[in-house]
Amino acid sequence: MKWVIIVIVLFIIYDVIPTYFYKLFYKLKRPKNGNNLYLTFDDGPSIYTNHILDLLKKYDIKCTFFVVGDFALKNKDLIERMYHEGHLIGIHSLKHKNAWFMGFFRTFKDFRDSTRVLKDLKFYRPPWGNINLFSLYFVSKYKLKLVFWNVMAEDWRANISENEIKTRIINRVRGGDIICLHDGRGKNNAPYRTLKALEKALPILLERGYNFRRLDSYDEK
Repeated sequence: MKWVIIVIVLFIIYDVIPTYFYKLFYKLKRPKNGNNLYLTFDDGPSIYTNHILDLLKKYDIKCTFFVVGDFALKNKDLIERMYHEGHLIGIHSLKHKNAWFMGFFRTFKDFRDSTRVLKDLKFYRPPWGNINLFSLYFVSKYKLKLVFWNVMAEDWRANISENEIKTRIINRVRGGDIICLHDGRGKNNAPYRTLKALEKALPILLERGYNFRRLDSYDEK
């Protein structure tokens, strides 16, 4: 029983406290810059990314893509299109593994290899929003900025509809929010529903006076 308690305490110190401290930080943090929103996409690029890029281009919206290294290697044309159309690219790990189950060497390898896939990137978002103490060390070592979110629409879920995603986006956002959506992975073609939800949500948000900006302007006052 004593060893069980020790393991639980170490797990809380190693994983839980760092993760929820930073999640709470981003829940509370909101720059004082009016009606700006920061649209971000995780888990791509994928077969859906081109369609999302088409939609963003239609409304002249710039956003931030947190790409998975292995997917980026297989979709170099999409990475080039993101750059060409003025979007910001950040790192979302090499293989989308959960940091809660990674020790020092796996965490080191993930940061080392993912930063080799796409060089000179400045922003990092961990898969599932989970980090460990070594994640914080390597974020600093590689001079990355750790980014979470303020608004999540749970768009990766298997049974959520496009209308539910749209409603959650519309009802949850406030000025200064970072919105986390997904252009890859998910269940039952989830990114397709995200795309269809955005087709309905973006015109409404623009009509309400929101501006969409990249994360590299997030701290501007």
